[in-house]
Amino acid sequence: MTAEIVRAGGSPEVRASHADRDRTVEVLRVAAGDGRLTLDELDERLEAALSARTMGELAVLTEDLPVPAGGTPAEADGVVRIRQEGASTRRGDGWVVPRRLEIRSAWGEVTLDFTDAVIAHDTLDIDLDLRAGSLRLLTRPGVVVDTDGLVMNYSALKARRPADAPVLLRVRITGEVTYGQLVVRSPRRGFGRRSATA
Repeated sequence: MTAEIVRAGGSPEVRASHADRDRTVEVLRVAAGDGRLTLDELDERLEAALSARTMGELAVLTEDLPVPAGGTPAEADGVVRIRQEGASTRRGDGWVVPRRLEIRSAWGEVTLDFTDAVIAHDTLDIDLDLRAGSLRLLTRPGVVVDTDGLVMNYSALKARRPADAPVLLRVRITGEVTYGQLVVRSPRRGFGRRSATA
């Protein structure tokens, strides 16, 4: 992986761009999803990646990880996809929030829990096609959900007003919900979480 990054930048001392950091974050996220990194390792490396100034600093973070085909993360187009029918999917416990998420769900439930999520970007764009099911977003202070671009057909939208806090992540949901519901709320207290720590 070191060679891949050095070739892209020409020298390990070349200054890293935002795109370079984003590519490294994606590699780390995929590696964590494959079980190659623990959550603590992921947090440590993400922090280092987002503050890296040179290509060499980025290279060190992924040199012990396999290079996906083509030298890019598995989601080469930058989109993470959830596709299901008659099933339930949950993202939580330190999941890394991508830039874009495509959800195709019928007769099922999708839960996105941002309480302990690793937020590496300031926006998340969700392209939603939900039929006869539900999408639940469990937020935390600083996570703002925008549903202005969402079409609701015989469906319900339940959203609580977010607490006043600096915006950490803006979730923009577009697409369509048919015979389903979208619920946006903070997680209920008393289920093993004493308090959220930043």
